[in-house]
Amino acid sequence: MSIQISEIKDLLSQFDASSLREFSYATSKFSLSFSKNNGGQATVAAPVEKVVAPQVQVSETINLSEVSVQAEMPVAIAEGDVVKSPLVGVAYLKPAPDKSDFIAVGETVKKGQTLLIIEAMKVMNEIPAPHDGVITEILVSPESMVEYGEELVRIK
Repeated sequence: MSIQISEIKDLLSQFDASSLREFSYATSKFSLSFSKNNGGQATVAAPVEKVVAPQVQVSETINLSEVSVQAEMPVAIAEGDVVKSPLVGVAYLKPAPDKSDFIAVGETVKKGQTLLIIEAMKVMNEIPAPHDGVITEILVSPESMVEYGEELVRIK
């Protein structure tokens, strides 16, 4: 299956008009990810080593200021225990929009300290630190949907 530039532009337009914060689609040949969580700009990600340039005539051009293409690079995994989501909902890293984040990478936390909040069915559920430690990685984006068992934070 090959995807046309016009199809990507159409998906991007539909995503931009929707209330979705993130959208991903992947096949064995490519992956496509849109996110409004990074300053409101959508991105398209495609693994460079898997993409084969299609040999088609393209009659449309894409404004590169609207779409940025990034190659996904392998990421080193930080050390520590993973705190997983106990429920499905929206993850908030701040207690309120005008407040600072609950935690930051490199910060020391105490057992029971709130790491983030997950909103489920209009109820704000605080996610506590399971033990004392240092935050080595924050694995979720602000206001992103999280699934049951999804990795949220890593504590060493």
